[in-house]
Amino acid sequence: MSESVATLSVHDLRCTRGDRELFSDMNFTLHGGEALLIQGGNGQGKTSLLRLLTGLAQPAYGEVRWRGEKLARTSETYHREMAYIGHLNGIKDDLTPIENLRLAAQLAGRTLDEAQAEEKLCQLGLGRCLDLPCRVLSFGQRRRVALSNLLCSNAPLWILDEPLTGLDVHGVALLENLLKSHVDQGGMAVLTTHQPLSLEGANIHALRVGGPAQ
Repeated sequence: MSESVATLSVHDLRCTRGDRELFSDMNFTLHGGEALLIQGGNGQGKTSLLRLLTGLAQPAYGEVRWRGEKLARTSETYHREMAYIGHLNGIKDDLTPIENLRLAAQLAGRTLDEAQAEEKLCQLGLGRCLDLPCRVLSFGQRRRVALSNLLCSNAPLWILDEPLTGLDVHGVALLENLLKSHVDQGGMAVLTTHQPLSLEGANIHALRVGGPAQ
């Protein structure tokens, strides 16, 4: 039976890459109001773990559960309630930021009008870029477009792979505030980052994958 309270849990998780074992016997549970920072050196399995958590890859052994159910059994619900940003921004360069957010909402089965999209983009400091095609934006601005989609998703779970990449100091501060607000309001976040991240006051746990950082 599935749980009414949103929880993300992994059970005896094992991940391999070719003949190499990246990690095994991994167990944890993440509740609302908590964040999990995945740490580890390059090539140790951080991105591989996130791909398992999103359902984009399958573990060599063990399972990932959402609300107590295996992802395979609750895939439709899970992907409505989870927002993922990987190394790529996942935006279309020929579309404006507003058009990108509205397209993402449409693909996810959500309704997002232009005013709502504009509000979220302005919150991320993109008020002067609303009508420009994303191809003319800087990498950091395109990253902010992708991050704006988190606010539009209303997803309780955010999974973020190196979300600070390409952001300037102001952009990093914006994201830190978004993460703290999301967690403080009962949301969950799982993320990796090589850069310093200030989440003072947030309920954040650390999980090291693989051996010591190189």
